[in-house]
Amino acid sequence: MFIAHIRDLLAPDMRAVDEVIRARLDSNVALVSQVAEYIIGSGGKRLRPLLVLLSAGAFSYHGRDHYQLAAVVEFVHTATLLHDDVVDTSALRRGKPTANALFGNAASVLVGDFVYSRAFQMMVEVDNMRVMKVLAEATNMIAEGEVLQLMNCQNPDIDERSYLQVIRYKTAKLFEAATRLGAILGGATSDQEAAMATYGMHLGTAFQLIDDVLDYSGDHMTMGKNVGDDLSEGKATLPLIFAIKQGSNDEAALIRKAIKEGGLDELGEVLSAISRTGALDYTRRQAETEVLSAKQALSGLSDTQYREYLMKLADFAVSRDH
Repeated sequence: MFIAHIRDLLAPDMRAVDEVIRARLDSNVALVSQVAEYIIGSGGKRLRPLLVLLSAGAFSYHGRDHYQLAAVVEFVHTATLLHDDVVDTSALRRGKPTANALFGNAASVLVGDFVYSRAFQMMVEVDNMRVMKVLAEATNMIAEGEVLQLMNCQNPDIDERSYLQVIRYKTAKLFEAATRLGAILGGATSDQEAAMATYGMHLGTAFQLIDDVLDYSGDHMTMGKNVGDDLSEGKATLPLIFAIKQGSNDEAALIRKAIKEGGLDELGEVLSAISRTGALDYTRRQAETEVLSAKQALSGLSDTQYREYLMKLADFAVSRDH
């Protein structure tokens, strides 16, 4: 797996980030540490911390604040997962029971609040107003994205533009913040910082679009969740939006009904409509367009190993199977 390869190459840096994560999860309240440790230790790609490290490396940063900020973005991501699983009533993530399934909704929400607030304690310690502004804006926009997604649940009338807005807010914004933070630490110019933010935004959008594809095509054991989970939650992701638009009247009516009811009774027929209309291929093409834009944003960077990793990471975004 390509991300594992990058982690191996950056092993000393990733160990330093993990040390920060473990140390800062510590709490005198046993349940806080237990739940936070469970969700952090449940796997995941550690992609957002990697982006902070790669972006900082691309600008020859040699301090230690990138370890702290890499942990911060992972904490923000972790907090959103804890809250998301409660909102979505999810029982499985990465092939394991969700924290809310094990510890209850109340514990998951409250520990999510702890992880969020710990992230803000840590970003203040970096003592850089620009860093704080970027992260404050990102966390606020992520929250808006969560609300937008909630409003759009069981809504079969959402169009592609509106759906992409949800992705930009809810998912891509933290990717954008991660790459921007590395550039800030590395003393990038305003144009270089903007380029890194553009890269992160398009990369994050591509990752989410491929997640949408895998929700209707991935293997249960590989994905760590069930095919059709988004449909069961009433989420009209891009494959469904496209299939409604391009399908027959009967297919559109079937998918619309499935989104409204948030059930999987017609999953087989929905999958057939997705296949017949080429909805997954279309979504992949949109993700590939996002990746192309991400790679173009890196054109002005010096030709270093870190830039090469960022370019390959963009390719991985659309070639992965989980």
